[in-house]
Amino acid sequence: MATQNTKTLARLMMAPSVIVLLVWMVVPLAMTLWYSFQNYNLLTPMNVSFAGFFNYQYFYTDPAFFQSIWNTLVLVLGVLAITVIGGILIALLIDQPIFGQGIVRILVISPFFVMPPVAALIWKNMIMHPSYGVLADLARFFGLQPVDWFAQYPLFSVIVIVAWQWLPFATLILLTALQSLDSEQKEAAEMDGANFVNRFIYLTLPHLSRAITVVILIQTIFLLGIYAEILVTTNGGPGYASTNLTFLIYRTARLGYDVGGGAAGGIIAVVLANIVAFFLMRAVGKNLDK
Repeated sequence: MATQNTKTLARLMMAPSVIVLLVWMVVPLAMTLWYSFQNYNLLTPMNVSFAGFFNYQYFYTDPAFFQSIWNTLVLVLGVLAITVIGGILIALLIDQPIFGQGIVRILVISPFFVMPPVAALIWKNMIMHPSYGVLADLARFFGLQPVDWFAQYPLFSVIVIVAWQWLPFATLILLTALQSLDSEQKEAAEMDGANFVNRFIYLTLPHLSRAITVVILIQTIFLLGIYAEILVTTNGGPGYASTNLTFLIYRTARLGYDVGGGAAGGIIAVVLANIVAFFLMRAVGKNLDK
């Protein structure tokens, strides 16, 4: 009886926070769903009418829709490839006993604390600028023509900026997993004559598999909503070359003043994100059960 009363009391104490969380999540989603069926333009806010599935059809038939889906896929996969591979390499490097190891680790993870718009401005004006950026100065130093990165390689430039921000996160997770590897196993492998490559392939990499899965899951969820870096650097261009699904929704709702179309795009994005999350969670579950 006492146990039952304790559980009831615990549920009552948790109820307010759970209700607030549900309201905070459900109300905006419900409003977005409602607006997606309305013909609502901010230029004519008083002329609101039921549009049925017209907004979804309009957004789906937008010439930029499939381009934005492809750009989103390339952006996510590109950043994941850089952060996972780079995170493993950096984790292996800073796991070695070196002078000033604590300072090095702080410097490695520091980009993660830079706000996305600030990071985008730094890369746009100080590193990748075709006239006075660091890369332009290096190109001229070696007698090469500076590259206008955001005009010639817009999506690649965004991938580099986002990967620079998320690489510390991947490194931190992978470094933590790497330090949990039993030293006796490493010593046994060394005594058996396994070189560094063999130890990495057959011992270190399998040990890091769960951490890699967690990195991919968490980063994918956030990378599907990348927006600020595109807005600050390329504004989705040239044309739709660097427009992802999130930025297309912004362009429809904010620049086109089409709240109904933007809401329909938001619902489509939520559905696609949940599909991706479903398969990722299944992959994570299978990995963790091993």
